[in-house]
Amino acid sequence: MIRKLLPLILIPLGFALGDVPDMEAQESPDFHVVVNMVQLNVAVTDKNGRYITGLRPKDFAISEDGILEKTATFAEGNEPARSLRELAEQDSSASSGDLDDRSTDGASTFDAQVRGSNVFVLFDTSNYMYRGFVFAQDAITEFIRSLETADRIALYSYSRDLSRVAPLTADRTQVVQAVRSTVAGDEAALYNALLLTLKDAAQNTGRKVVVVFSNGPDNSSVVPPEDVAEFAQSAGVSIYMISTQKARLEPVSTAVFDRMTAATGGKAYFAKDWKDEHRAFASVRDDLAHLYSLSYYPKPNANTGWRAITVRLVGDQLKKYKLRTRNGYRPQPSRFTRGDTTASGAGPE
Repeated sequence: MIRKLLPLILIPLGFALGDVPDMEAQESPDFHVVVNMVQLNVAVTDKNGRYITGLRPKDFAISEDGILEKTATFAEGNEPARSLRELAEQDSSASSGDLDDRSTDGASTFDAQVRGSNVFVLFDTSNYMYRGFVFAQDAITEFIRSLETADRIALYSYSRDLSRVAPLTADRTQVVQAVRSTVAGDEAALYNALLLTLKDAAQNTGRKVVVVFSNGPDNSSVVPPEDVAEFAQSAGVSIYMISTQKARLEPVSTAVFDRMTAATGGKAYFAKDWKDEHRAFASVRDDLAHLYSLSYYPKPNANTGWRAITVRLVGDQLKKYKLRTRNGYRPQPSRFTRGDTTASGAGPE
């Protein structure tokens, strides 16, 4: 039942539809799949886990279902995403010593879509958190204060239900105060809360990540974690999971956390103590600051099911490095009737 209901709650992301044929048969709704720009967050590291910086669009090759795609926009870290034409003009100007204001004034066409990250922190405030609650609050507070100024942050908490404690904002003080206002209690419905958080995150343009702090396994959700992971992949939201040793005592939770984060391009951490919690949050912060943002407009593809995404580095010197990003998505159907000029489609941004 859950799998049948899940597509109904996927968020429309405003994909434009082409001309609609004027046929009387369209009095009955038709369903089409329309996919607009697909955005990827890509981490590149060496064998020791150190980030590789300074790469350019030409260093990446993106394929969808084996079809080679053309990169549309590119950015490194928290810089604004720019079209390849803008980047070429910028590089040309830089080489001639004639930089204009477009390189620094934020006037890029794609600035509004990708600059920094939209970070949703999902805090476990279930009855698993009676011990170490203040230490967890401290770690989350430090993480919020340390994020880049380009990032926007929201704080959600969960036990049996989800609480939207602080909306997405650049105001660090507001979010820190929200962290301090949380209290622990009730059972844990992690996957229910995570799905609702992902649903909110998907409504935003640009880079979207959810950072989960969990102190125990899920014991109250009705949503299976596989559906949550697929929604995150299709919506282009990376999931980072920071969990304590208590959660790791349950092998099922450990495996789920590992699979879910890997599928979305995020990472999973299991902290042994409060110092490890701080280190885990610092690692997430560093990861966000070093991600490459790439996007593309998919070429014609008859596949309306799961589409596999492959990203690789071009050139012998770069093949030794490791890539981490989401591995695919499922386009969602768009429903329209006669007279519609736009489609309400759900899929990657």
